Amino acid sequence: MSQTRAHTDIHLTGRIARLPEPWRSYALLARLDRPVGTWLLFLPGVWGLFLAPGASLQTRLIDMALFAFGSLVMRSAGCVVNDIWDRDIDAKVARTAGRPLASGALSLKQGLLLLAVLLLMGLGVLVCLPPVCWALAPLALLLVALYPAAKRVTWWPQLVMGFTFGFGAPMGYAAAAGTLDGNGLLLYGAVILWQLGFDTIYGFQDMDDDARIGVRSTSRLMEKNARSFIGTCYSLMILALALVGIHAHLHWTFWPFLAIATGMLLQQVRVLNPYDAPACLREFRRNVPIGFVLAAGFVAARFFG
Repeated sequence: MSQTRAHTDIHLTGRIARLPEPWRSYALLARLDRPVGTWLLFLPGVWGLFLAPGASLQTRLIDMALFAFGSLVMRSAGCVVNDIWDRDIDAKVARTAGRPLASGALSLKQGLLLLAVLLLMGLGVLVCLPPVCWALAPLALLLVALYPAAKRVTWWPQLVMGFTFGFGAPMGYAAAAGTLDGNGLLLYGAVILWQLGFDTIYGFQDMDDDARIGVRSTSRLMEKNARSFIGTCYSLMILALALVGIHAHLHWTFWPFLAIATGMLLQQVRVLNPYDAPACLREFRRNVPIGFVLAAGFVAARFFG
């Protein structure tokens, strides 16, 4: 079934629109016009930072600032890697044809240069974090590098994206706790399920083009069972977060925020229409406030606990 209309998620407005070339194209390649992905990488890191025991408030706040900047540069680096891999595919998809590498606004050499700069900035953030994060960083980089290949060999690239984008949660937990234990891993599992759900919603935008050019996706796989699949992902996510709350003995102030987030996720499932691409993009973006609600819950539990 066809989607309602072709569209793009590029936001060529404001300060980015006024940048001269090639800086405007560099900004678009780094997704500076679309901060949603940065928030969705950063917020699970905040969950981990405030779930973990042991660290002082000052340490958590310093690490949160580092994670904020690190999320910006590493999300941008991941987008550059993705666009380098997918530049030929992107040129055939209506939503992505205007991306700088796909459209030819930037060359492959320019894309690699931007990637090198971003990775150096990410390394600068990493050396400011505890050594346990240094040990985890190679796995994070491996996931970033391999994600674009997932759609070529599996119907579950959105699950690989969950492992990749969700890595901020165990990194944040390890940064604050100095180790990664069962609570940190359970939190990671919850984030993977959340991101599997909302990235599948995001992928519904491209089903027609993906089918035409032979790209696999969890969105195409679950097209006929969209609501039940997304509902299952979100339900298991909430269950995992509840188990985290119980096992970590979180203060009761965590639970109202979890209840609010649950309601917001259920509403997302209720209105989901996989064949309305603009609506899918709107629902995808609504996961940012959900992430903020849950972050407030973890902060409140740590502050009052």
